[in-house]
Amino acid sequence: MKHNGGGGARRAVFTPVDTRARVETVARRLGDAIELGLLADGEQLPRESELAGQLGVSTVTLREALMALRQQGLVTTRRGRGGGSFVSLPADPAEERVRARLAAWGTEELRDLGDHWAAVSGAAARLAAQRTEPDDLQQLHRTLEEFAVVADASARSRLYGRFHVELAAAAQSARLTREQVVLQTEVGALLCLVLKDDACRAEVTDRQRSVVRAVREGAHDVARELAERCVEESAARLIALRLTL
Repeated sequence: MKHNGGGGARRAVFTPVDTRARVETVARRLGDAIELGLLADGEQLPRESELAGQLGVSTVTLREALMALRQQGLVTTRRGRGGGSFVSLPADPAEERVRARLAAWGTEELRDLGDHWAAVSGAAARLAAQRTEPDDLQQLHRTLEEFAVVADASARSRLYGRFHVELAAAAQSARLTREQVVLQTEVGALLCLVLKDDACRAEVTDRQRSVVRAVREGAHDVARELAERCVEESAARLIALRLTL
């Protein structure tokens, strides 16, 4: 099975959760990764004992989390030979449902979310420029080129989110990576409303390429500024759309 997402981003999915974590925390970690496409549709999850060990939780906690994911339609379980738990990527969200979700946000809330997102992405870009070698950016390049040609708006928003998660992973920061995953699950579905526009997609592609170029060249301040600007522009488009609802 071919995996989606970069190695660093995927590794962050399987790092231990807080030792005080409830079932909901485990379900959220795995569910977020599935919705962002870090875990591929149809991919088999590790055996329960192995996955529980990776996440640092009991098998009882893990089983309850998997049950919650099954109820959400994010995981399916097959019994017998060749069985196990498998990722089930959710269907693309209907535009009307996403618009209703955007309408539930206030403009000040969206602005605050954009500020936080820009800060996280800017810090990730700066650290990635300081810490990575050009060969470490291959997954970012692949995600960027896939984003540049994909036609479906939901796929675009998923790839846009994955780009920012992989940028955080390139910064070699598990905390920044997990924070970016959480941010993308908040804002990701909303972005399909603006990314359906081909001109917007082309502009985002150019901005992302500039970020990767700056990271590759080790221009950490430039990388930070460009990453922040990319996010700020996306947040501004969401706010402008929200004002029309």
